Amino acid sequence: MAVDLSPIDEGLLAEIANIHGMPKGAFNIRKDGQLVERHSSANIEIATKTDNPGIDIHIKAGTKGETVYIPVIVTQAGLKDVVYNTFYIGDDCDVTIIAGCGIHNESHEASEHDGIHSFYCGKNSHVRYVEKHYGEGKGTGDRILNPVTNVYMEDGSSCEMELTQLRGVTSTVRDTNAELARDAKLVLTEKLLTHDDQIATSNMKVELNGEGSSVQVISRSVAQDNSVQVFNPLVIGNAECRGHVQCDAIIMGKAKVTAIPGIEAASEDAMLVHEAAIGKIAGDQITKLMTLGLTEEEAEQEILEDFLS
Repeated sequence: MAVDLSPIDEGLLAEIANIHGMPKGAFNIRKDGQLVERHSSANIEIATKTDNPGIDIHIKAGTKGETVYIPVIVTQAGLKDVVYNTFYIGDDCDVTIIAGCGIHNESHEASEHDGIHSFYCGKNSHVRYVEKHYGEGKGTGDRILNPVTNVYMEDGSSCEMELTQLRGVTSTVRDTNAELARDAKLVLTEKLLTHDDQIATSNMKVELNGEGSSVQVISRSVAQDNSVQVFNPLVIGNAECRGHVQCDAIIMGKAKVTAIPGIEAASEDAMLVHEAAIGKIAGDQITKLMTLGLTEEEAEQEILEDFLS
């Protein structure tokens, strides 16, 4: 093990990836820009990049039922960590990828992690990708996460992406881009919680290039206190395809939420829909839960957790 893990490190890994100790199978754990520990499996090879900081993950064709973990934690004040991770998923695979970044900052200096992830999904493969972001610490320094996710999907492939930002991230700009070939299917679910003076921007561009391709974009967010959120998805239909963009946000305090869902058709056979809703928690929801014995604060928290689940 190149880097020892402290109790703080272990807590971050549990929060973002549900890791307790070292996982089984293929994994790569990174802390403060350094490798903690890495293992490949018979079907999944993880190798250090030669051109940029980061790793290449090669998943053999036909691999099924395996999970690979690639979490990152940052505890060093003033660090700006940039990493490039590229996934090459062979044909006819069915795999799960668990990522995420947790930042613990006790200082007045900013800590930042920028993860650039690219996925090449082989024909008829299914990929489930789970990414959680989380920040903690009593310091005044910013906890910054700027992820970039690029997805390239071949014929018949399917991908489920769950992108979640938990509490404590001061600032984030998320860029997600996807290109879908014939009969490819993408479900992109984003869950976001901001509070205090945090700022979060989510930009998405999904190009439906192949006949029979489809995408479903689901955004659920809660903006509290003085935080600001911007949701800016764009789905482009270049063939006979289907696309649906849905944004639901709960706004509290003096927060501000801007939703700009966009659809663009370059084929008469493209079927694209977008919708957005922003509002406060309904008073009758709180009243109903309070009749069951919850306090107003407990009722509010229950509603928020259910909304983001």
